[in-house]
Amino acid sequence: MAARIRPGRDMAGRRSGRTTGRAVAAGVAVAGAVGLGLLTIPAGAGAAPELPPITAEALVSSVLAAHPGPFGGTVELDNQLGLPSLPNMPQAADGTSTARVWSDGEGRGRIQLPTDSGERTLVSDGTTFWSWNSEDRTVTRAPEHTGQRTEGSPDAATDPTAAATKALAALRSSSEIGVDGTAEVAGRPAYELVLSPLPSERTLLREVRIAVDAATRAPLRLTVLATGSSDPAVQLGFTDLTFGAQDPALFTFTPPPGSTVRDDQHRDDARPAKPEGEHTVVGTGWDAVVVGKMQAPARSEGADGRRSDVPDLSALGTPVSGPWGSGRLITTALGGAIITDDGRIAVGAVPEPVLAEALSA
Repeated sequence: MAARIRPGRDMAGRRSGRTTGRAVAAGVAVAGAVGLGLLTIPAGAGAAPELPPITAEALVSSVLAAHPGPFGGTVELDNQLGLPSLPNMPQAADGTSTARVWSDGEGRGRIQLPTDSGERTLVSDGTTFWSWNSEDRTVTRAPEHTGQRTEGSPDAATDPTAAATKALAALRSSSEIGVDGTAEVAGRPAYELVLSPLPSERTLLREVRIAVDAATRAPLRLTVLATGSSDPAVQLGFTDLTFGAQDPALFTFTPPPGSTVRDDQHRDDARPAKPEGEHTVVGTGWDAVVVGKMQAPARSEGADGRRSDVPDLSALGTPVSGPWGSGRLITTALGGAIITDDGRIAVGAVPEPVLAEALSA
C-alpha cells in the first residue's frame, strides 16, 4: 500500500501542540536489533522558529537527497526501552548516554563513547575499521565494508543523521507522513517530520518523529513513540553540531603503545555471502521482524548442568510455544522478542503473533 501524505499538515511556522518544554535527550542508538531505536526529542525552551511552509512530500525528498558534508557534534541517547538483563550478553541500560561523532563527509568517521572507567573509540579510515577499548587496552581492526557504509556518516548506530535517513527510507512507503511544526535542535532551526503507520501495519509503534535541519536538510534528531504512551521510548539526537571541514587527524588511528591488537575475522570481506547466524528480515515497513540465531560470547551452563552455546534464558520473560517450537517472550516499550529453546530469535516492534509468524515463515 502506498504512503499517504496527511492533508492539512503542511508547515506554516506554527508551534506544534506536541512540542514540550523538556530538555533535549538524544541518543547513541543502538538499536540494531529491533532496528527501531528511534525517538522524538522534545524541543528545548524558547519559541519555535519561524520557517517557510513546506509540504511533507517535498521535505521527505529533500532529506533523502541531502548531502550535509563534514560535521562534528555531540549526540545523546535517552533509552527508556526497559530491556531485561540477558545472561552473558552486553547490556543496553536504560538512561541517558552521550557520544562525540565526527564525519569527513566521504565515509570516514570517528566516534568516542565514554564508559564507566574509560572510553571506547571507533574509527573508520576508509579502508580499515578500528575499535579501541581503553579499559583493557585492546584494539580490534577489520577491513572496512565500503559498500555497507552510509556515505558521509561515521556510523548509523550513533549518528542521528544516518539513523533517521535509514528509518525514513525503510518506513516511507508504509506511513502517513506530515510536517508538524518546528523545533530548535542543537541550536539549529528544524522542521518536525512525522511518520505514522498506515492502518494495515501491525506494529506497537505510534509514530516516528524526525527533526530536519532547515538549511542542510540533515536529520538532527530521531524519536520513536509507542502506542499508548506520550513519552519517547528511545531518542537519538544532536545536542551540539558544527558543519564544515574537520581535522583530518580525527580519521586516522594508531594503536597506543602497549595495546593488544587483534583482527576481527568476522568482518573480513572474504567471508561467505551468508555466514552462519546471519539474520533475515520477514515482512516490510513497520511490522518487519528480524529473525536470526542467538550468538553467545561464551559457552554457558544451564540449570541441568549441561553446557550449551545458547545462553540460559529460563528466568527471562514468559514461556511461549507454537508451531515454531517453544521459548521465551521478552517485551520492551517498543516491541518484543521471542528467543526459542534452540537458539533462534525473532525481534520486532510488533505483537507476539507477528513474531510467531516470522519464526514459522
